[in-house]
Amino acid sequence: MTGTHAGHDGFAPGPALLVPLVLFWVYLAAALRQRGPGGLGWPHRRTAVFGVGAALLALGLGLPAGGFAAHAWGHLLVGMLAPLGLVLGAPVTLLLRTLDRRRGRALVRLLRRPLLGALAHPVTGLALTVGGLYALYLTPLYRATLTNPGLHHLVHLHFLLSGLLLTWSVAGPDPGPHRARVPVRLVVLGVAVAAHAALAQLMYAGLAVDVPAPPDDLRAGATVMYYGGDLAEIALALALLATWRPEVRKGPLLTHSVEEGPLPNTSPGEAAAGGGAAAGGRVTARGGVRA
Repeated sequence: MTGTHAGHDGFAPGPALLVPLVLFWVYLAAALRQRGPGGLGWPHRRTAVFGVGAALLALGLGLPAGGFAAHAWGHLLVGMLAPLGLVLGAPVTLLLRTLDRRRGRALVRLLRRPLLGALAHPVTGLALTVGGLYALYLTPLYRATLTNPGLHHLVHLHFLLSGLLLTWSVAGPDPGPHRARVPVRLVVLGVAVAAHAALAQLMYAGLAVDVPAPPDDLRAGATVMYYGGDLAEIALALALLATWRPEVRKGPLLTHSVEEGPLPNTSPGEAAAGGGAAAGGRVTARGGVRA
């Protein structure tokens, strides 16, 4: 199906467009519940950036059909830019503040499981993101998505989830008990930049890729992936710098209870937002949560 309401690969997005709308509605409802005495509540900037992420996701899902270049824009929006906004909205912290103490403690215990720690490692996010891209364009998979709507939507889902995982593991502001050290995250980000650029260059040269598109359209899509991917990854690096906090290297691991007041280097408004990150947990100096 093509036309003004068709997705960028020729399929109508249909119910998929409800996903960003529902995500933002649920997030906004939870944020509004945080209003309390003294004017403290959930930071408006978090809500705004999450809203931008949801809007970018809707835009990426609803792009009209326009060949491979439009597909590249969709990948950039759904898999790279939208996850950045959604993750920087700190949804896990908001969820922990919204849950009651018992459920909050249960969620914190779940987040501390080793299996989730391995899944949330930036190397896992890198493998899923970059590996998915190479599998899509260097095998007949992309060709198959052009005629199979179900597979097309599964690829979109993979773009979104792997993008969220990589973004969260590299620069997520939410507390995480298995957060990798900053040097590890920087190396992962550097590898992602190099791998993304190499694939775009292969695509521009028409080498090794299995994309049934005219040469001009293929080069246009490769250009979008190359320069757009660079901009998205620069934004991710800046987000890492903005969310980075120095680690405490001397003495035992510092823990900080919500009742003890704001964390160091935290504004009162952000303390109200991040302090509840534990709804029954404790935030460590390394960004972790202890039950």
